[in-house]
Amino acid sequence: MSLARVSKIMSATCINVKPVFGLPRSNGCAEYHAGVNGHDSRFDNVNGGHYVRPLFIPGFHDMDSVKKVKYRRIGCTDMVVSTLSIGGSGFGNVYGDMNEQRGTETLHATLKKGLNYIDTAPWYGQGKSESFLGKALQGIPRKAYFISTKVGRYEQEIHKMFDFSAGKVLQSAEESLNRLNLHCVDILQVHDVEFAPSVDMVVNETLPALQKLKDAGKCRYIGITGYPISVLKEVITKSHIKIDTVLSYCHLTLNDSTLLSELGFFHQHNLPVINASPVGMGLLCSAGPPAWHPAGDEVKAACKKAVEYCNHRGVDITKLAIHHSISYEQVPTTLTSITTPAMLDSNLNTMYYGLTAEELAVKQHIMKQFFDPLRMRTWEDVELAQYHRQLSQHYQQQSCLTF
Repeated sequence: MSLARVSKIMSATCINVKPVFGLPRSNGCAEYHAGVNGHDSRFDNVNGGHYVRPLFIPGFHDMDSVKKVKYRRIGCTDMVVSTLSIGGSGFGNVYGDMNEQRGTETLHATLKKGLNYIDTAPWYGQGKSESFLGKALQGIPRKAYFISTKVGRYEQEIHKMFDFSAGKVLQSAEESLNRLNLHCVDILQVHDVEFAPSVDMVVNETLPALQKLKDAGKCRYIGITGYPISVLKEVITKSHIKIDTVLSYCHLTLNDSTLLSELGFFHQHNLPVINASPVGMGLLCSAGPPAWHPAGDEVKAACKKAVEYCNHRGVDITKLAIHHSISYEQVPTTLTSITTPAMLDSNLNTMYYGLTAEELAVKQHIMKQFFDPLRMRTWEDVELAQYHRQLSQHYQQQSCLTF
């Protein structure tokens, strides 16, 4: 696609009219490929003077790869990102120990190939993911990537896991910036809003604290994340603070497409939705989900059967899952962990070439045979109920110790 064509699309979708996220090919996040010079200088001052970063940096990027990557704008922000992006949970050893040197080399290769958005959080390894990125990104041009982190979810200990107070938000943001070795992140998000004591607290205390950080230049955009879409919608409806992005996870997968039926609401509120965990936090992997996975037995059984069928046919179910998620143009980007060269190569292959006829046939079979019949696809309230039960037990034990 020519840069002139890119300019026309971006002018139409992101500058003069409201973006549309509910319909294919009208998603308000102009999809395009990098041109010869990587960016059009006519967009250097869009969106209140924010700089649209180049898609290609000579001397850093692998141009042959960048040409093959599709990019979409996140709503009407100035963030033009790869359709597949880098989830930071793997850097925090959430799904197993990562070799730090290999992880660093893989991250560098991933960025050089043109994937340009990284999402992390203090919760991922209790600071390990952010600390890893703070070291691994040294020497990488800042214009080569966008990065987001979160506030609200922190420690493994049940009574220290969540804190949505304004004071903690301000403290946490500074700690994250220190670990990341940055002065500012592109998006600062409230992590898992459903675990807050109330939606009113998120609206009246957490989000205003993020606005203070934004005003102070610590972040450029404000986002919210969570699993129950209903809670995300409630926060959006009640908030008097401008929310720029929404992150939803595990709701645009082979086994759960709940997000698609909710995109109309987000479109009405001019909000782009970042998708995360296309493999359902391990459900759609050959190794299977971790022991802590909150999905019900029906979902786990269906996913296990699908994995076994794919293995029998010699097809990687993770590739099917990644392709499924990034194929929806209404969603600007999908986050997934990329911590090894093999993962990077597989994901790039999926982005570049899609699925073979054999893989498409296998996907159609597992959808019809295992996933379409599912009666319960989500695990809403499961984690929340478990959290409150464990928190209650903790305080009961503390109460007993005082006597």
